[in-house]
Amino acid sequence: MREALLYERLEDKKVKCNLCNHHCIIYPNHTGICGVRKNEEGILFSLVYGKVIAEHLDPIEKKPLYHFLPGSWSYSIATVGCNFRCSFCQNWEISQYPHLYGSIPGRQIPPKEIVKTAKSQNAKSISYTYTEPTIFFEFAYDCAKLAVKEGLKNVFVSNGYMTKDAIDYIKPYLHGINVDLKAFREEYYKKFCKAKLQPVLDNLKYLKNQGIWLEITTLIIPEENDDPSELRDLANFIKNELGPEVPWHISRFFPHYQLLDKPFTPEETLLRAYYIGKEAGLYYIYIGNVPGNQYENTYCPKCNHLIIERYGFRILKIDLKPD
Repeated sequence: MREALLYERLEDKKVKCNLCNHHCIIYPNHTGICGVRKNEEGILFSLVYGKVIAEHLDPIEKKPLYHFLPGSWSYSIATVGCNFRCSFCQNWEISQYPHLYGSIPGRQIPPKEIVKTAKSQNAKSISYTYTEPTIFFEFAYDCAKLAVKEGLKNVFVSNGYMTKDAIDYIKPYLHGINVDLKAFREEYYKKFCKAKLQPVLDNLKYLKNQGIWLEITTLIIPEENDDPSELRDLANFIKNELGPEVPWHISRFFPHYQLLDKPFTPEETLLRAYYIGKEAGLYYIYIGNVPGNQYENTYCPKCNHLIIERYGFRILKIDLKPD
């Protein structure tokens, strides 16, 4: 265990966690919503520090980040736990593990070993991913500091629910982030994620203003967040509040976890979302989980020249030219 960052002590040995926008008030011998931050006699501890449940060498495109060190490898790590309860989670076996099984598994690996392994595998970055990096913030922070000293970049793949204090704390060492903007309705976040939309929108603007490279992913679930008017509002938010240059990844849904009754997303739905984004004025829109489609590629927004050709997570060609 490691004492947590970003919390305050309250009366009767209660604590308030200020790491994410749940702002949990945690009683002694209890954990927060994430299940991995525990109050021990008035001191908040991270139960997952260094307890790595997943580690892989991934293409950076898998995050997905298409405009950040394209074609490079990213050493990717996670612990168990999450501050969301997404009923469609693709990684529910590890994100919901503390709630499902009541324990904290993982292989103990110190930050210096994480960085050493990343370098030995010729990674250009370390990605904190698979679950929510906010909930293993202390471990990610220590890894990120060492990574910068060794010339590596750091990437979060996040639900965007951290506090601004957390962003300020990590931003000297955080270079890129992909945020899941799961929908554009509060009811959706409440129903499927047990969270709120507005803090995510506020953080997207804040992250962009801090100069951290930002890309956005939306998983399109049939009959839940595929309404054209909602997608239009979402695309307009990206264009007007973040900028037309911010990449938007539209991902295909496959039935998973508690949403096994939903069909996978039809390609025509993804294409409709793509053209809604284009009509809103977004420069870079990508369709994910459909390998081999032309909408995986990067085109110049001015002349439509093919800049990066992709197949799935593989880059087939890069053809950068002057204006």
